[in-house]
Amino acid sequence: MLGLAVAAVCATLMGFAIQRGGTCLVAGVDEVVTNRRATRLLALAEASLLVATGIVLAQLLGLLHMAPRMFAVTGWTVLGGMVMGLGAFVAGSCVFGAVARIGNGEAAYFLVPVGFFLGCVTALQLGMTHLPHQVTAHSPVLAQALIFAVPLLLIAAWRLWRVIGAALRGQFAEHIWSPHVATGVIGVTFVIMLLVVGAWNYTDYLAEAARHMGSRGADRGFLLLALFSGALIGGWTAGRIKPAKPTPAAIGRCLLGGMMLGFGGSLVPGANDGLIMLGLPLLYPHAWVAVASMVLTIAAALVMKRHGTAMVRRARLA
Repeated sequence: MLGLAVAAVCATLMGFAIQRGGTCLVAGVDEVVTNRRATRLLALAEASLLVATGIVLAQLLGLLHMAPRMFAVTGWTVLGGMVMGLGAFVAGSCVFGAVARIGNGEAAYFLVPVGFFLGCVTALQLGMTHLPHQVTAHSPVLAQALIFAVPLLLIAAWRLWRVIGAALRGQFAEHIWSPHVATGVIGVTFVIMLLVVGAWNYTDYLAEAARHMGSRGADRGFLLLALFSGALIGGWTAGRIKPAKPTPAAIGRCLLGGMMLGFGGSLVPGANDGLIMLGLPLLYPHAWVAVASMVLTIAAALVMKRHGTAMVRRARLA
């Protein structure tokens, strides 16, 4: 019960950080496409590095007892990433972003996790969940933990020094919940949960529920509620909650986008939260390929949307 209580606090903080930081892969890619800046993507990368730091320390201290599953890279991996990218584009958010939007009081985004669950069920019914081929897990980060420890600890120390500096200037709250630093909070809470209750992210829980797999389903479901509660607390304390009746278009986009995220994630397997927070830090090839495929697909969709909008505008002026 103590472990679950600690995990629930971490899940609540994670939801709070996601909302305050506006964490979202779609927003990050859009920032690159529109403003030629990669602040949000770099923040997600830094979160992965912090997770890697925690995993390396746990490995050296003998606290990490089992490596997460690893899968072969196939065409399904690429296709899964593309489907997830299209799903995120349709919904207007990834699985991280949906939590942030829920925290803003946008009720339609509750349908993204609902759609994710339905997408996993659809993939299961079509027999697609048997396509990913599990292989023997091997992570150079775990195998050579001592080598990776030094640079990772230096990065973590640098980030901690920045936080301490902000606190000494009386800007702690403003600094810690900025988009770049908030993702670091997500990484830290993820590592604590990994050590306390095992790897947990809400999309894995939904995928396991769809397949009637996994243990301690009630506990893991409780953590999902804690995650959403943290996001809502974040939105409420920031004054961002502006309840509005969801439009039919928003309902359709979120449900369809969520289904595509769940279906694509079943092919990889894994959604962008687990892939970024666990697969990338462990240098698992299937995670890197899937995330790259997802990012490039989102970028291509955003560019095509911009060109399409520009063409329509020119046609109206002609």
